[in-house]
Amino acid sequence: MVLRVTTRPSAADPTSPLDAAREVAPAVRAAADRIEQARRLPADVVALLTDAGLFRLCVPHALGGSEADPATIVATIETIAAADGSAGWCVAIGITSGLLSGYLDDATAREIYGPPAAISGGVFAPKGTATAIEGGYRVSGRWPFASGCQHCAWLMGGSVVMEGGKPQLLANGAPDIRLMLFPAGEATVIDTWSVSGLAGTGSHDIAVDDIFVPAERAVSLITDRPRSPRPLYVFPVFGLLAIGIAGVALGIARTAIDELVALAGGKTPSGSRKRLADRAVVQAQVAEAEALLQSGRALLFDAVGAAWESACTTRTIATAERARVRLAATHATRSAARAVDLMYDAGGGTSVYRVSLLQRCFRDVHVATQHMMVSPSTFELTGRIFLGIDADTSQL
Repeated sequence: MVLRVTTRPSAADPTSPLDAAREVAPAVRAAADRIEQARRLPADVVALLTDAGLFRLCVPHALGGSEADPATIVATIETIAAADGSAGWCVAIGITSGLLSGYLDDATAREIYGPPAAISGGVFAPKGTATAIEGGYRVSGRWPFASGCQHCAWLMGGSVVMEGGKPQLLANGAPDIRLMLFPAGEATVIDTWSVSGLAGTGSHDIAVDDIFVPAERAVSLITDRPRSPRPLYVFPVFGLLAIGIAGVALGIARTAIDELVALAGGKTPSGSRKRLADRAVVQAQVAEAEALLQSGRALLFDAVGAAWESACTTRTIATAERARVRLAATHATRSAARAVDLMYDAGGGTSVYRVSLLQRCFRDVHVATQHMMVSPSTFELTGRIFLGIDADTSQL
């Protein structure tokens, strides 16, 4: 399968992110059991991905990042997720968290994202409070689902800005929510990540208690505009997060199909004289899974490509294009999950064992589908836009 991406290697490093991902993928796959057992990415896996530059695809060239186009970002995440779903998820979170580098002033961006090994992560959900004081904010909060928090140098948490004991409100009456960036050492990691799938992402809770965050490290993804005029920072943040999740799901589905095909060629089910591959129902399941995966993937890359063209030519992405990106990401994720379900069913009794790669794919993809960026409510939001009905597009 040919990946149509438009990556441009930097002058300092002629290796494209996608090539780098393909190079390290076998080592990531070999570490999959250790990743699952550790409930986090082991240090050597983090080092491998860091050395390959795979957490820095949204960091500007000026800071030593790849500043990759969105199609390359998706394909890179997809490649790592095909090797291991948890590793792909952590790469996706690290990549998209790096997008904040385009919103910060030069000095702050260089402090946080300048070091080659710097990885950031965190949670957008407004589970914290930020009391405005001179020069910044006093921040407290506890955020669940902080994927990769144990290998991050910087963390962030969505917080409601407070003044005089009350939330500050925007012009539309909604509270002012800002991402507060702080060194990882200022946060407490609370071990909560005992889960069914994506077990190796280390998505524990993080908490801070009355820490100071300077104003220059507080970013609103709703009201602030990127400081960088480059096309990548025109691309919608929430759309980029959604397509990253879709990339994870697509990679997991690719592995599930490949694993079932390999199994079917050698397995003869109990009570049958035919190999699994010779059964008509399995042939149909494999074909349907391929159709789901490839069609979902094609729509995603088509929507991403059109939005990227707008970002490059006009530096604006219309609401309808943003909606199409979110729709395509949700559709691709849910199509990938359906493809995995078909392969899990086709695997029969083999799929129920914890050592089965089909079971891991099944568990992993059904955690990916639970993310709010690819939830069924996306269909309602995008449907309203296509029907010309008023909708809240602040997180589109």
